[in-house]
Amino acid sequence: MIDNAILALEALMDPIRLLALLGGMAVGMVFGMLPGLGGVAAVSILLPFIYYLDDYSGLAMLLGAVSVVYTSDTITSVLLGAPGSPASAPTAIEGHALAKQGQAARALCVGFLASMVGGLVGAITLFFAIPIAGPIVLLLSTPELFMFALVGLFFAASMIGKDLAKGLAAACLGLFLGVVGPASAAADFRFTFNQVYLLDGFSLTIVALGLFGVAEVISMLAAGGGITQKRMTVGSWNEGLRDFWDNKWLILRSSIIGVFGGFVPAVGASASTWVAYGHAIRSTKDKSRFGKGEIKGIAASEGANNATVISDLVPTLLFSVPGGPAAAIFLGALFSFGYYPGPRMITENPDLMYLIVWSVALTSILGAAACFVITPWLARLTSIPFAIIAAPLVLVMIIGAYQNTSTMGDIFMLFGLGALGWTMKQGGWPRAPALVGFVLSGPMEQYFWLTNQIHGWSWLARPGVLIIGSIIVIPVLVSAFKWIRARKTAVPATSNSAAEKESAADTDDSNRSIALAIAIIASVVFVYAAWEMLSFNPSSRLMPALAIVPGMALSFWLVLRGIREYRSDFMRDGSELIILAVLIVYSIAVWAIGLSIPTVALLVWMLLVRAKMRWWTAAIYGAVVFAITLLLFNVLRGDAPVGTIISLF
Repeated sequence: MIDNAILALEALMDPIRLLALLGGMAVGMVFGMLPGLGGVAAVSILLPFIYYLDDYSGLAMLLGAVSVVYTSDTITSVLLGAPGSPASAPTAIEGHALAKQGQAARALCVGFLASMVGGLVGAITLFFAIPIAGPIVLLLSTPELFMFALVGLFFAASMIGKDLAKGLAAACLGLFLGVVGPASAAADFRFTFNQVYLLDGFSLTIVALGLFGVAEVISMLAAGGGITQKRMTVGSWNEGLRDFWDNKWLILRSSIIGVFGGFVPAVGASASTWVAYGHAIRSTKDKSRFGKGEIKGIAASEGANNATVISDLVPTLLFSVPGGPAAAIFLGALFSFGYYPGPRMITENPDLMYLIVWSVALTSILGAAACFVITPWLARLTSIPFAIIAAPLVLVMIIGAYQNTSTMGDIFMLFGLGALGWTMKQGGWPRAPALVGFVLSGPMEQYFWLTNQIHGWSWLARPGVLIIGSIIVIPVLVSAFKWIRARKTAVPATSNSAAEKESAADTDDSNRSIALAIAIIASVVFVYAAWEMLSFNPSSRLMPALAIVPGMALSFWLVLRGIREYRSDFMRDGSELIILAVLIVYSIAVWAIGLSIPTVALLVWMLLVRAKMRWWTAAIYGAVVFAITLLLFNVLRGDAPVGTIISLF
């Protein structure tokens, strides 16, 4: 084993291969920082170039790109609140809250170091676990895989926000979005409304950018100023280093969670990150800071999601079952170079296995170091008027969304889901459970259908299912017991405590009337979906029913509760609604007359009206942004939207 590892390290140190690794790392860092692009886009861009290299160099280039995406997307998650992937959502929630408090450097420091540790733990674990990884994965059958995904979804729904009902309803909404399109178990197209665009379902990139990216842009543009109101400079890393050292065991435990989560095909980082985040909450005495800027949340999530980078490759290498989209592209590259993944690969190509270990370990260290170098400049972006940053950010999100089908449906859906994300934010519905539910809907449906086909309903009594299910049931029972005991021992409220409660209600950052509107809309959607579901084949109803039935019940409950708590506060500030309207009008204009003129108009509005730049600096900056936008369209797709009206002439 040691001899093979040394030979693999010597092979990687070849100048051409090392340069290929560093080149892939640079591309991965750039794409990780661009919302909506991430690892899949990075390896897709590099794929045509690897065939000009030898097998080790080409694979090292892909590994360099994949290994640093979760490290560099920490920057976007913290500074802009737009997660580069569902696994980065906890970092966006906690890190962006810290950035708004002027503590972006602290959040970034812990995120980079936790990412490095996660990558190293994953590499070290795989180094020693290569011979036994196959049997570990084979111990998990479809019932256990389904329950593991359900645990990840429950943690996402219960750990964000103060309202469990809203969290679970949001998770059901995400599952519902995930079942739109073709059914995996029967010849059904579900909830497509006879629209060709919906035949393939929703794009993960568009859902993530819409729910988080567009919604955050609207809020920050309306607020004016920068992400934080005071200029932030990075003079010392001491506070972040202290936080990292104080949470070293949490990061290590979270990394181990990420490693084992990565072994599960198609679930990986999305579920394991939320399990690690939930572990951070449960292991912390003071839980009040979570969701408002808790450094432990960043430490746990970044340690877990980076550890999955290498463990995602275990099912890929041993069973030809990709752990995720980027792993699927890596699998195709292996086939192209003449490698055929399977259990025998450990004995037939051990040098390649250890090349993967060394590549991930090296780029984990170098990627974190590179992020530290550029952070002092990037952190200063938090004090720049956000309208200046918003102009290129919106265009990058449009480019990222447009990669799905290269039709106007991508842009319409981006801003439509952006409106949904903004509404959920205003109404106090957590968006992270919806995103995680969307991601997990595909693998959950496969596991759920196979489980019922093979085991019927007897799978509910399997020991593994009961053990995994207890992770959900026991905390719920404990919380219910504490709630009942608190009600029995509660003392009558004094006038002061009543005043405090009323004050807390006034400062509640969710809008009650918007929350009620969301609950009503969700109830209507779920009722219609339940009626529509009756026309599907029985096999196609399983997963929609899992989303619709509890979602309908929760929505009804939220409607009744919302009516009782209703207060007339429909809009505290109409500027956010104006910004949302501008973005929707922009998407319609692009559909009608193409990209160029509406984009120029959008840049003028953002830079001159919102950012209040001088006309000559706005002209120079806008021209650069517009040119880069056209360049990205040419590089990634070749054609920008032309416009329906223009194409008629």
